[in-house]
Amino acid sequence: MTTVLVTLAGVAVVVATVVGYVSWRDRLRRATEEDPAAVRAARAERHRRAAEREHAQHDGWNNGGHGFSG
Repeated sequence: MTTVLVTLAGVAVVVATVVGYVSWRDRLRRATEEDPAAVRAARAERHRRAAEREHAQHDGWNNGGHGFSG
C-alpha cells in the first residue's frame, strides 16, 4: 500500500512539473510574439473609440445653437 501511494505521489509531482513548465513556456512565448505595430494599432483604436464615446456623451447644452437639447 505504501508503494502505491509513493508511486502516485511521484506521478503527481511529474504531472505538476510538466503542467507548470508548459504554462510558463507558453506565457513566455506569447510575451515575445507581440507585434509592436499591432499593439500600437490596437491602442490607437481604443483611444479613437474612447474619444468618439466622449464626444457623443456631451451634455446637450447649445447643441447646434438651440439651447439645452438633451
